[in-house]
Amino acid sequence: MTGLRYVYAVCRPVGAPLQAQLTGVAGAPAKMLQHHGLIAVVSDVPERDFAEEPLRARLEDLDWLAATARGHQQVIDALTAVTTPLPLRLATVFRDDSGVRVMMEEREEFFRRTLDRLEGRVEWGVKIYVEPTGEETAGPDEAAKPASGRDYLRQRRMKARAHEDSWQRAERFSGRLHSLLSEHADAARLHAPQNPALSRASGQNVLNAAYLVPRARSEEFVELVDRTKDEEPGMRVELTGPWAAYSFVELPEDAADTADAADTDAANGARSAGGGTGVGEEGS
Repeated sequence: MTGLRYVYAVCRPVGAPLQAQLTGVAGAPAKMLQHHGLIAVVSDVPERDFAEEPLRARLEDLDWLAATARGHQQVIDALTAVTTPLPLRLATVFRDDSGVRVMMEEREEFFRRTLDRLEGRVEWGVKIYVEPTGEETAGPDEAAKPASGRDYLRQRRMKARAHEDSWQRAERFSGRLHSLLSEHADAARLHAPQNPALSRASGQNVLNAAYLVPRARSEEFVELVDRTKDEEPGMRVELTGPWAAYSFVELPEDAADTADAADTDAANGARSAGGGTGVGEEGS
């Protein structure tokens, strides 16, 4: 089967070629496709995996999806180190270079406007987790054995009260930190808390936020987050980045609809690996 074109991002021309050893999705080398002063970063991918029907099936394979997200992110990271990319959704695929150019032609105004807005900026992610306290997690062997039904109910109330107090502190701390960090960012986005079964992180995620920060102020932003890490007992603050500004690229709903586009929720969750979500595929 012939190859398709996988598109990672759109950016302005960079002063140096991509790393010769840089590989992306399916182990294919990334290359630059120029059009009207913009660059689409692409690689060839096989139809057997990325044509519309097989892609839908592949997106149900979590191991394959994770490997694809890593390859996608590897290219985006390399671009972020040398320029400001506008990352496209995970698994944005077109039949050939002509299809990619048609997409760029139709979205040229959007790409230029968004690149102007993101220029010189990166995304930092901040998460807050509540670690369970001893009172909340104590099992029957660790807690005093209740002498009566009244004692049992008292222990249950104490455990529930400790849990409620912990969450109230977490909400106050999260709100305070988000307000502070938003003041030091050009834009901020709140995401839904991560599912612990998917993230495999310990504790309960109570803040999952992204901040758009100028590169020149990133060191100051990181120091600001670091100073909060021990501020509240039982709260864990995690900082990730710098990333390409995934959370601040608002693609038009039909941005990947050049031909017979297919959108699917099966790619959701890849963002936790640093990638975007969704699928845009030109008719195969």
